[in-house]
Amino acid sequence: MRPARTGTGWSDQFEYMILVGAAAHRGKDAMKSFYIRLAAVGIVAIMTLPAMAAGKVCNARTFGAKADGVTKDTQAIQDAIDSCAAAGGGTVELSGGTFLSAPITLKSNITLHIANGSTLLGSSDHADYPRITEFRAPGTQALVSATDAEHVSITGAGTIDGAGASWWVEARAQHDAGIVGKGDFRPRLVVFDHCKHVRLEGVTIQNSPSWQVVPYYSDDVIIRNVRVLAPQHSPNTDAIDPFSSSNMVIDHVYADVGDDDIAIKSGLINSPGPDSPSKNITITDCQFMHGHGLSIGSEIAGGAQNIHAERIHFKDTDNGIRIKANRDRGNDVSNISFKDITMEGVKTSILISEYYPKTLPGKDVAAMPVQRLTPHFHDITIENLKSVDSAWAGVIIGLPEAPVKNVVLKNVHIQAKKGMTIAYATVTGTNVNITAAEGKGITVDPTATVSIQ
Repeated sequence: MRPARTGTGWSDQFEYMILVGAAAHRGKDAMKSFYIRLAAVGIVAIMTLPAMAAGKVCNARTFGAKADGVTKDTQAIQDAIDSCAAAGGGTVELSGGTFLSAPITLKSNITLHIANGSTLLGSSDHADYPRITEFRAPGTQALVSATDAEHVSITGAGTIDGAGASWWVEARAQHDAGIVGKGDFRPRLVVFDHCKHVRLEGVTIQNSPSWQVVPYYSDDVIIRNVRVLAPQHSPNTDAIDPFSSSNMVIDHVYADVGDDDIAIKSGLINSPGPDSPSKNITITDCQFMHGHGLSIGSEIAGGAQNIHAERIHFKDTDNGIRIKANRDRGNDVSNISFKDITMEGVKTSILISEYYPKTLPGKDVAAMPVQRLTPHFHDITIENLKSVDSAWAGVIIGLPEAPVKNVVLKNVHIQAKKGMTIAYATVTGTNVNITAAEGKGITVDPTATVSIQ
């Protein structure tokens, strides 16, 4: 029987000597063939070393974590991450308890696995969160982050809890606390900064001091089977904010938060640039309960293209579909589609506006010169939408110098207290039925071109 192979042990040396001897006995051609095969085996072995190392498991308890919810386990968790990373990658296990921690940093080829019933709990001590520059603005380090990392994942059925309540109290007492660039922004909860091949799956993310999950300038991101939670009126607790990121899948997400359920961004207000777009993002089979809806914007200085959402259910959210910007934060937003959308009790079903934070300008607006940050919304399709018990069917309104172009409505049925207003826009529709308890179903301003069958 052949001795078991260990990769580097005596059995490989034994087999190697047998193969050399046999090849030598058969002659020169056999030796040549042997060395070619040997080289190929060597290449495969080298290529598989990282994969073998990636199988390492580093349990945070082994590195000294107490998981008692009182002792700070920051160093033990970070030591587990660093140990796995030094071996070429692996899985860091948090299991059996509550791991209280200050910020930790993930690295390439690391999976942070939070087991069912286990919690990574953010420290409530604000001094534990270093002041940093984040997203080109003053900020505070996230509880969990990765920078310039590849093949990084967070998995499991456990929870990451940001313990955000004390931060929310501060935010409510500060003017403009939710605007990036206005002072040191509160910590986000999970940030992937310039990362590739990211996976977030199975976990519950909750109670962030501010934005909860942020892929920033990241590529190839999958967020699947995740719950994102925060109290209904907790400030700026957006669930998922793709920021200048591309090639994303957001699938089977349940969000019940205090701000945008999803907010696709790509730049800051009055951004000096350069800014990259968010593009190629697919959002499927999600439920949004409370929150401000599925948004593109408002900070969209890099633009957004190829955003497609299907099979989304909204219940009691402030908005359903929302595309928003203004003259100080816009760019090209195009090739956007929403399909098979249902809404119950949503305040504003469809909001497409270039006047954010306002919805309507409130008075006649003069055209302004087109600038780098002028928003351009076009090629937007909304298909198979049904909304009931809505307060406002919505608005589609552009700027005089940059009208919203080519909005297509197909099989759109909205029952609302107030109807829809369309201005500075070109809209076509088939099988569109908007009923309003007060006034017209659709009010078309003279600045709009609307053809609905």
